[in-house]
Amino acid sequence: MSSRGVVLNLALASLRFRVAASLASFVAILIGCGLLIACAGLFETALVLEAKPQRLASAPVVVGGSSGFKLPDEESEVVPYAERAGLPEDQVAKIAAVGGVGRAVPDVSFPALLLRDGSPQASDAPVLSGHGWDSAALGGYTVREGAEPTAPGQVVLDSATASAAGVAAGANVDLVVDGKRQSFTVTGTAEPGQAVRAPAYFFSAADTQRFATHPGRVDLVGVFPADGVDAGELAARIAGDVAGTSVLTGDDRGSAEFLGVDSSRLPLILLASVFGGMVLVVMALVVSATIGLTVRQRQQEIALLRATGATPKQVHRMVVAETMAVGAIAAVCGAFLGSLIGDRIFATSVSIGMVPEDLVFAQDYIAFGAGVVVTLAITFAAAWFAALAASRARPIQAMAEAAIPSAKVNPLRRTGALVFAAVTVLLAATTVFMPADSAAAIGGPALLTGAIAVALIGPEIMTYVADRFGPLIRRIAGRGATLAVINSRTRAVAFAAALTPITLATAVALGNVYSETTAQRAQVSSYAGQLVADAVVSSDTGGVSPDELAAIRSTPGVGTASPLVTSSGWIEQPYDGNGSDPLRLFGVAAEDQGGSVLATGVTQGSLKNLSGDAVALPEEVAGDLDIKLGDRITMRLGDGAAVAVNVVALLDSPSSYPGMVLPADLLAAHTTAGLPPQVLLKAAGGQDVDALLSALTERLRTFPGTTVGDDEALTRSFQAGADVEALINYLLAVLAIAYAAIAAVNTLAVAVLGRRREFGVQRLAGADRGQVRRMLFIEGGIVAVVGLVLGIVISLCTVLPMAITTGEIIPSGPVWVFLAVVVAVFLIVWPVTALAARLAMRRKPIEAVTLPGQ
Repeated sequence: MSSRGVVLNLALASLRFRVAASLASFVAILIGCGLLIACAGLFETALVLEAKPQRLASAPVVVGGSSGFKLPDEESEVVPYAERAGLPEDQVAKIAAVGGVGRAVPDVSFPALLLRDGSPQASDAPVLSGHGWDSAALGGYTVREGAEPTAPGQVVLDSATASAAGVAAGANVDLVVDGKRQSFTVTGTAEPGQAVRAPAYFFSAADTQRFATHPGRVDLVGVFPADGVDAGELAARIAGDVAGTSVLTGDDRGSAEFLGVDSSRLPLILLASVFGGMVLVVMALVVSATIGLTVRQRQQEIALLRATGATPKQVHRMVVAETMAVGAIAAVCGAFLGSLIGDRIFATSVSIGMVPEDLVFAQDYIAFGAGVVVTLAITFAAAWFAALAASRARPIQAMAEAAIPSAKVNPLRRTGALVFAAVTVLLAATTVFMPADSAAAIGGPALLTGAIAVALIGPEIMTYVADRFGPLIRRIAGRGATLAVINSRTRAVAFAAALTPITLATAVALGNVYSETTAQRAQVSSYAGQLVADAVVSSDTGGVSPDELAAIRSTPGVGTASPLVTSSGWIEQPYDGNGSDPLRLFGVAAEDQGGSVLATGVTQGSLKNLSGDAVALPEEVAGDLDIKLGDRITMRLGDGAAVAVNVVALLDSPSSYPGMVLPADLLAAHTTAGLPPQVLLKAAGGQDVDALLSALTERLRTFPGTTVGDDEALTRSFQAGADVEALINYLLAVLAIAYAAIAAVNTLAVAVLGRRREFGVQRLAGADRGQVRRMLFIEGGIVAVVGLVLGIVISLCTVLPMAITTGEIIPSGPVWVFLAVVVAVFLIVWPVTALAARLAMRRKPIEAVTLPGQ
């Protein structure tokens, strides 16, 4: 048998006698591989953005407006618009005139909700369900019962909605359309050509024109090719002949049907990239620590192999072969785990509103292959470096190191630790001077670079703690702590392997949570602080209609009533350079006798002029772009429209999260719904706010889906949007912490089980099981406290700069998170120490001393 065969057989045979160490490596590699494959699936989903069309499935080609804003300072980057971008009506004729087009069907969608027992149903609320009857052909709808709508006041319901509501042809129903309750006659029910999740209500041509939220514009055009014309070729022809359109075929048509598909690409890429990078670093640290510990525990065995004639190359090859055998099995199993984790993360992202539920999670062989290859590469690198030092050591030197491993790290590791520590400090210092909305992206990596520095110099940290704080530990824990302190020094290498994941888990938990809560509080208070209201009227039926707004303004006690519209956009001329981070747009009414709902001070100009084509800019934004009061600028709004506006006021807006202010009617006309979702009210002088709320509730009782709240409702509306981003950060933190915690459990268990022989000697010398367990508990406590302290220090490098950028000094967030992390660390360390100690001392002392180990 060749030397390679002998080495492989020896490697596989040794796995039978090192079940605990092999299992620890298996678990670390398994979970790491699963998380990497999950991240790869999220990234692939972002690139593919597959959302199978439903209501548009029968139209082979779908033509919509421009999908996003092409950044002037970038060659190819396009940022999706916040609102639906439609097409001018005259574009329909141009599309129909393209050679090969058999039929071009325009589609107009508007908010329409079916009322049941006088109230809108929650499941219907978020859907733009109103359409013209002509667009029924895009989904293959055919009348199953009754007839199509031909006159005003008539409607056709989809069969699923009609069945659920118990409505048949000829019945009368109430719907909220154009923000108000209206009665319609059901002329028929329609069956779609395929399964359609969203309800659909089809109106006559006259009603469609009356209810359209954007007159003179259509949302999209469904194109049916002429006989014998290929859909792909026709799409290319339309794209070339009709400028300013996005032409879609296949599953890409779903992005035109479902709002938010295009805009979900960037969040998914960020989620996959940030989480994937975090998992890579965590996995590298965890796998390296686990494999390094198992190799160090075998130094006596390796020394004997070297003494009996094995070459360094053979020993190195044996250790790598052992590890890769375990790694290959773990990677294969990790592929199944990655599918489950990826589905769960994506489902969570859908449930919290980060991505639309119609987006399909894509995870094919590319994601699985990439995850497995990267996992095996990390495993091989960890095993190669861990085995290198042991295989190169001289036999006598290796025997000595097996008894008392050296805690000193080599100069390369020490230099690396200093470099990563310096990078951590540099990132923290840089974050202080960054805008608040970019600070998290810059400061976040400091958590990982700090943990890497600890991993590289961990043994020397444990030695320093034992030497410097040994007397303090003995005073706190009693005389029985003497041996624990000595072990902390002599076994600093093994303890450092457990220190790394504990430090990492603490840093990620505290850093992610408190940086997010700090940024979230600043963002919400900043946006909400720019507005002031005594009461807030909100509508979940598509928006507040002009009739409802008139009713609100005529309510006794109302001093100021201003619609509130929010969106996002850019200053295009002169270009603001924000690119993928558009500014927030507020739409409010001009200041009247009752005052303005804007709480920000006006430094120049007047909000009384905020009407027509006007805008009020934050003074800092105007100064950066050299814009002066009275200048005419061009803005790119949320639906892609370029609008020229006059600067009528400069505002003292917060520098962290500034907002541009437009007239409410101007901004609402460029949103998807076309109506303001909220109205802000200020009470007239001397009016009691509680009395005003009661009067509004009574006055608006006839408007379904309307709620009246106090000024806190304004904060809650901004908080809801911020919570989506926060939940994603919490999800990432939980997964990273769980992985690091599992790694800590593995490492601690392997470290304790590898000391069976030592425990046997102690018990033969007179120590009982309780004394040994007490020693182990003190050792575990030392590791836990050191890991917590290091993790807290590293997290501060992210959290404190974030607080400073938002204008605070003390970070925001619940104290219970900090306490929970501290408790969790000790719950990780002490229970696994107790269980491993119990298993390690099952044998009689005389049997234990004959076992291999340290």
